[in-house]
Amino acid sequence: MPFAKVGETRLFYRLEGNEDLPVLVLSHSIGADQGMWQPQVQDLLPHFRILRYDTLGHGASDAPKSDYSIAHLGRQLIDLLDVLNISKTAFCGLSLGSAIGQWLAINAPERLTKLILASTTARFGTRESWQERMETVRRGGMASIVDMVMRRFFSPGFISNAHAASLRSVVQATDPDGYLGCCAALRDFDLKEQLKKVKTPTLIIVGDRDIATPWAGGAEVVAEEIAGAHVAHLPGAHLSNLESPRSFSAALAAFLRPEFDPASALEEGFEVRRRVLGEPYVDRAISTTTEFTKDFQDLITRYAWGNLWTRPGLDLRTRRLLVLAMMATLGHWEEFRMHIAAGLAHGLEPTDIKEVLLQAAIYAGVPVANTGFRIAQEEMQKKI
Repeated sequence: MPFAKVGETRLFYRLEGNEDLPVLVLSHSIGADQGMWQPQVQDLLPHFRILRYDTLGHGASDAPKSDYSIAHLGRQLIDLLDVLNISKTAFCGLSLGSAIGQWLAINAPERLTKLILASTTARFGTRESWQERMETVRRGGMASIVDMVMRRFFSPGFISNAHAASLRSVVQATDPDGYLGCCAALRDFDLKEQLKKVKTPTLIIVGDRDIATPWAGGAEVVAEEIAGAHVAHLPGAHLSNLESPRSFSAALAAFLRPEFDPASALEEGFEVRRRVLGEPYVDRAISTTTEFTKDFQDLITRYAWGNLWTRPGLDLRTRRLLVLAMMATLGHWEEFRMHIAAGLAHGLEPTDIKEVLLQAAIYAGVPVANTGFRIAQEEMQKKI
């Protein structure tokens, strides 16, 4: 298992993705662990090298028995980045992670490219509320607060969701000493007077049903103090990354990705086009390009392949299936055949195509599905 020795303690981490991609650090909430970011990893891994880690006191990381501070947790992350030879990174922290992000932006801005603060505030509750929670944990362990935590993490209608059920198990398994240490860190956290120092480009993500860190008087204050901060409101409660996972990933991607550059999009477009349609097809298209068709080839490569197909909101498999459904519905059978052949050569299975065509039979008509099945079967026979 990947552990890093940071001072006298060990931190568990996961570093995934292509080494050539920009790094994104994901820092979790109190009572959770790095696993809460799995939906975002699936969405963003093609575009970023992603570092997740278990904050001190959580998950598989050590949980020393003492009061922690946000400054200590921030310095630990810097040490982890040093161990992994990561000099600069984008950072996304939620709740406790957002407090660490604020500290980093104030005290180590040279390490950050961009900052995302989700479910954040300038001060997390009152000292009295944290002391009360800590006493409850000391008396009854994590089981004594799990129901309360779940009501703060999620909207009432989401608590029965599989993601919520998994988080419940994580909360119950959290080391009480580690949880108490981080409670103390949030109890003592107050960087409001220093937030004006933050110069890193910042996005604030707010769950509109978040009772733990609401917009009014909470994230609103952070947005006012950080000059130029962008704000994204999502449907959901405290753990909006699980309650609205695709919306959360889309907000991250829109903020982190560079502005569309038609010049660089041409190269990226050719790369994606080759990945989706295959080298032979793209080579033939290039070789047959004339002065008359050159501008059209340039247009679709830059804007369809370099812009649309590279957006992280949908993975390539989903985009392939959508294209097949639309080409069949519109009767664009030459394009349909091309995408069937490319899909079968690059990860689609016959069952994927069958489901698209069954859907088309109901919503676009049996003749559409009839022609689609015939063409698909012809292309599948070529693979035998």
